[in-house]
Amino acid sequence: MIEGPYFVLAVLGAVACGLVAGVFVGFSTFVMKGLAALPSAQGAAAMNAINAAAVTRGFMAVFMGATGLCAVLAVVTFVLWPDEGTVELLLGSALYLFGCFGVTVAANVPRNEALATVDADSEQGAEYWRTYVREWTMWNHIRTAAATAATFAFILALT
Repeated sequence: MIEGPYFVLAVLGAVACGLVAGVFVGFSTFVMKGLAALPSAQGAAAMNAINAAAVTRGFMAVFMGATGLCAVLAVVTFVLWPDEGTVELLLGSALYLFGCFGVTVAANVPRNEALATVDADSEQGAEYWRTYVREWTMWNHIRTAAATAATFAFILALT
């Protein structure tokens, strides 16, 4: 049975991963569709503004807080192995760390950085915008699913 500070960490991990999943599902289900419907220069400019605004204390506290909680939970889980719930906590931690944080660093952020350098008013910029929307959204679906699955794994560990 998970109890004490470990219980609190697991609850915080579930909540943090759930909050991140909620942000990402918004992008997957309507934000990117709305941006894609705009002319490429406007869509790219709006996405660049969103990317700049995302690096704020509030979002980064949740996103990086979930990353830190998952890393701590993974380490503590190995210490407590094979106690009840440890498999689910380890799975949830791995899903978030690799499928959410890892995908963000390896796939979404590089695309954001490239978008910031493109002249969206040019033909090449318009072409890149269409590719960006398709690829960025696909990777966002993956991190949405990973953060959601991590949340479920943490909840399972707590029940």
